[in-house]
Amino acid sequence: MNDTVSLIHSSIPGIAWPAIPGAEGATALALQFQLERSQWLAPEQLRELQFRQLDALLRHAWDTVPYYRERWRGRYDPGQPLTPEGFTRLPLLTRSELQANFDALRSTASPAAHGPVAESRTSGSTGRPVRVLKTGLVQLLWQAIVLREHRWFERDLNGKLAAIRQGVKEAEADGWGPATDALTRAGRSATLPISTDVDAQLRWLERQQPDYLLTYSSNLAELARTSLRRGVKLPRLREARAMGESLAEETRELVRRAWGVGVVDSYSSNEVGYIALQCPKHKHYHVQSEAVLVEILGEDGSICGPGEVGRAVLTDLHNFATPIVRYEIGDYAEAGTLCDCGRGLPVLHRINGRVRNMLILADGRRYWPLLGSSGFDQIAPVLQHQLIQKSFNVIEARLVTTQPLTAEQEEGIRRQILVRMPSPFEVRITYTSEIPRNTGGKFEVFVSELS
Repeated sequence: MNDTVSLIHSSIPGIAWPAIPGAEGATALALQFQLERSQWLAPEQLRELQFRQLDALLRHAWDTVPYYRERWRGRYDPGQPLTPEGFTRLPLLTRSELQANFDALRSTASPAAHGPVAESRTSGSTGRPVRVLKTGLVQLLWQAIVLREHRWFERDLNGKLAAIRQGVKEAEADGWGPATDALTRAGRSATLPISTDVDAQLRWLERQQPDYLLTYSSNLAELARTSLRRGVKLPRLREARAMGESLAEETRELVRRAWGVGVVDSYSSNEVGYIALQCPKHKHYHVQSEAVLVEILGEDGSICGPGEVGRAVLTDLHNFATPIVRYEIGDYAEAGTLCDCGRGLPVLHRINGRVRNMLILADGRRYWPLLGSSGFDQIAPVLQHQLIQKSFNVIEARLVTTQPLTAEQEEGIRRQILVRMPSPFEVRITYTSEIPRNTGGKFEVFVSELS
């Protein structure tokens, strides 16, 4: 953050500098002080600290959560020191189990010192929302990670932030939200619902002229494409921030071409908050070990090594209201190696995405089809597209176009799709007036109906 010291709120009348923050601001500063140091610890030291916190969490879950006491019987002994081997004996918690056992997974004695408890739910992009309870402490840790990201990328909090996402109204306000408001004097922010059509979003951005833009990855790509097509510039924009879904490399290129800025990505979920932030020096991601323990597991349950892709399994280290322990969220990610930036935080080389966004072959193998736009706009006037796997040998390509395509153009689209497929498919082209968003407000470029 640029000039952080001069931005800090002072809670004492007449004292402008050095600022004396109030209780919330002092807590935020104390957390940043610790996070600044813990990021440079060796992986072994971080793991030791995680297990110290994990031990407290598991004892609490055993004592106060009926679901875990039943599931862990014979696998967990609160009277014995917790070891990595003992932790991996605990069964995984699936998404469907979390959905079906909301009451059984809630703690009967959430610590009063952790603050008020509130329900949080996912958008339910597959039609099946997930509910969890969270404490004020969980919110505090979320805010700390937001501030860390601002610091990593040296954002100018005096600038204007525009956010296009779910769960907001069209509005403007002073400040950038709760993560910064308790501590600093940030600039203006503006919000717009993700349900707004992309053309209207772009007109809104032209009026707002933000310094920073935050939205879902797929929406960011559509905004950049529309901006390129219409010749719209955002001259004040310094950075685009992606959230909510896996980020395609093509999106970074689209944003660079459209507005001349880079994209900063993050990996989070409504259930556990921030999971990993993009490294300030590279495109890979650093796990936020102070808040979450991440396991990348192969199909046989073994821990994936660098370069291997596996299931993301998450443990929220601080939620004592609905403890989330070894939660198989449904995402796949690629494990990375220790980063040369010097941080000891574990690395995820790539966030691959949800199972429903994977191509499935008849022999059970799964792939992430790295299709992007596949150069469709170089072949035909394609505004938007979505690929649907209908069977083991049929792909439906849904296209939004400015005019009917010729047979030659359709064949060119088919070739562009098939060259990226691991096996032969029949590609059926259909036309639609628009590609709808899912219930989470996101565009999905590829969906398998077999998953």
